[in-house]
Amino acid sequence: MTINTFSRYVTRDKEILGGEPIINGTRTSVRAIVGLWRLGVMPEEIPAHLPHLNLAQVFDALSFYLDHQVEINEYIEKNQVPNELVHRSVKTSLGEL
Repeated sequence: MTINTFSRYVTRDKEILGGEPIINGTRTSVRAIVGLWRLGVMPEEIPAHLPHLNLAQVFDALSFYLDHQVEINEYIEKNQVPNELVHRSVKTSLGEL
């Protein structure tokens, strides 16, 4: 198993999410944290949505993202649910209908 550490909390493990940057000791991707942040969730509120994370992990993930935006944005794009598969109720709640 190959594990690369990039910051205090962000690491990669080829066996977890194919080596996508994750929070060390979890299967939570930097992409997931950035996704919440992009939806307008304040960093201080993200641990309420991902209670296994602490605030230091969240801020480290966001800092990692700001230094690696192109890479993380590619992961976000690659893992986006196609619009035709998004349930109508989700679209309604997001104001897309």
